[in-house]
Parts: sequence; C-alpha cells; structure tokens
Amino acid sequence: MAETRFLHGFHAVISRIRQRSESVLEIYVDNQRNDPRSRDLLKLAEANGVRVVPVDSKRLDGMVGNARHQGVAARVDAAQKVQHLDDVLDTLTKPALLLVLDGVQDPHNLGACLRSADAFGVHAVIAPKDRAVGITATVEKVACGAAETVPYITVTNLARTLRELQERDIWVVGADSTAESDLHHFKHAGALAWVLGAEGEGLRRLTRETCDQLVRIPMLGSVESLNVSVSAGVCLFEARRQR
Repeated sequence: MAETRFLHGFHAVISRIRQRSESVLEIYVDNQRNDPRSRDLLKLAEANGVRVVPVDSKRLDGMVGNARHQGVAARVDAAQKVQHLDDVLDTLTKPALLLVLDGVQDPHNLGACLRSADAFGVHAVIAPKDRAVGITATVEKVACGAAETVPYITVTNLARTLRELQERDIWVVGADSTAESDLHHFKHAGALAWVLGAEGEGLRRLTRETCDQLVRIPMLGSVESLNVSVSAGVCLFEARRQR
C-alpha cells in the first residue's frame, strides 16, 4: 500500500490538484464551510475526479496536528517526483538560475524560499539531504503552490554538487555578510547559482570555500542580517533584474 501524508490549506491543496491530481487520494472539507472559496475547491475536485469527504473541524485538527488548515486537508501519495539535477540542466534553453540552500531547517523559511524561487523563475532549488527540513505539509502550505512548480532537489554532498555546477560553467555565488563585495557592485548575467546558508549560522566553511564569489547584501539599519527567505528574494530579484 502506498505511503500517504496530509496537506492542508487552500493554496497547497489546490496547487496539488492542478499540478498532480492523480496523487490526491481524498480531500477533507469542514462541513460547516459553504463559502465561495470552498465551493470553488469542490468544483475543481469534481472536475479532476477527486473524492471529497465532509468532516467536522475536530477531525481535521487531528489529521494535521492542529495546524491552521483553513477547513481543508488532502490525503496524498507521499512519493516525491524523482528529480535529478542533470534532468533539469540538460533541458534548459536559457542560462540556469538556481537557488542553493545550505541547511535551512525551518519549514516556514523553506516554503518562503520556494515561493520566491517560483516568483523569479528559478529553475531548481538544491539542498543537502541531511541537516535540512525537506518538503513537509507546512512547507507546501507556506509555499502557496511553489513546492509543486519548482523542482526541489536534494543531494548527498553539497560541495561536490557546487563543483559539478562550476564544471557546467555556472557561476556559484554565496551570500555572506562578511564578504568584501556587495550586491550593488555584483554583475553577472550568465548562468548563476545563489547559495544561502542556514538560519543563524550562514554558510558552512566548505560551502563558502567552494563558491566562486561571496557577496553581501548592503545593510543600512541596525540589524546584522536578514531572514534567509528575505535574502533569497533580494538576491534572486537582482539576478533577474540584470537579465
């Protein structure tokens, strides 16, 4: 029997139906909801042949561990789409734009990073298999559908993967608050991989040493650093602007 898990929240459930309806086994909807948003979801489920089960809110709470489910949850096939970095890179017709996350462990941060990656046309998000959060129900909810549209690729050895990117002539740039060069003076419109570190720790030593270049985001206020998802949005926006 296939392993399953629950998604929750309208964005995550609707996106999964639109992107991979065959993986949605059942949708559970709060039987007290009869608003336009829930009715639209029911129409989408019916159009895609997905079974809908009305339940009470307490049962929904139990399914998703009391998370903020908005009155909707879906039981889905837990199998992830197999994604290999070569499969992504070999099909590109434009210079690659990649986001590499060195050990992000907060699911809200990963979800927000995926959302920024989708917004700025990132071809893939790369992360280590260990010491990283991975795709969870919370990540999918925060990502608002981006977890279904942006390939999320986990690798065993991040430094080796960065070197493989360099062999493909992809410029590997690490965001580091101690870097001499800042984002105002960074110029690169070719194939590019932005590398960002974990919350509070930044880039690991080997990751930092493997980067072709380190760049800092100019900070004008009193705080020393930005949240990793905010930093990702800033760096990706600049990369897309230069293109």
